[in-house]
Amino acid sequence: MENRIVEITIQEEPLQKTVRDVIRSPLFTGIDPTDMQSLLGCQGYHIGAYRKGESIALEEEHIKYVGIILSGAVDMVKEDIWGNKTLLTRMHSPELFGESFACGSDTLSIVSFIAAEKTEILFMSFRKAMHTCCRSCSFHQQLIENMVRIIADKNRDLMRKIEVVSKKSLREKIMAYLSVQAQLNGSRYFEIPLGRLELADYLCADRSALTRELSKMRDDGLIDYDKNMFRIL
Repeated sequence: MENRIVEITIQEEPLQKTVRDVIRSPLFTGIDPTDMQSLLGCQGYHIGAYRKGESIALEEEHIKYVGIILSGAVDMVKEDIWGNKTLLTRMHSPELFGESFACGSDTLSIVSFIAAEKTEILFMSFRKAMHTCCRSCSFHQQLIENMVRIIADKNRDLMRKIEVVSKKSLREKIMAYLSVQAQLNGSRYFEIPLGRLELADYLCADRSALTRELSKMRDDGLIDYDKNMFRIL
């Protein structure tokens, strides 16, 4: 199947604006901002804009570009043979996605990437950073180091999710998820990044069952909440 990413319409935007938008990405940590124009020119890039719910890349498509979220959010979704969808994670600006496929030996995606809201993405080839470049660009090694760090951090996030969804009951899954969020925020009072539907997908649970269990947990004096704001009691 052809790679849909390379078929998107490329937006004509001043390079300076693009540099300002992408410099916040962890992929470019430690790289001199004055080198960004040369970096983007060397690696090659294009920009795509997506509406909420629009597919960016689907399962079983080849992904040859790393996607850097300039604005908006992207959902990584897995769908089984019966059409049931599971939200694996939601990513926001300036996070990146697709690196596990674009930088791997097999570019065939095993997940889908969907725009969670109006989203703008910069797609950048990583091929020259992984192979010898005739220009001998000084920033290639830093790019590789940053990418290794990002992949390691994402593996840690995946371990957190495995810890959550491996719990036996829905209540245990909810408590494990809220515990992780409390630790990440350094407080027992925090805002979660997912709405009820997205949280249900993340926990592999029914939305109605999730709503009922949250209500029961509040009645039992375990938690208190208002929309996405939670407090562990």
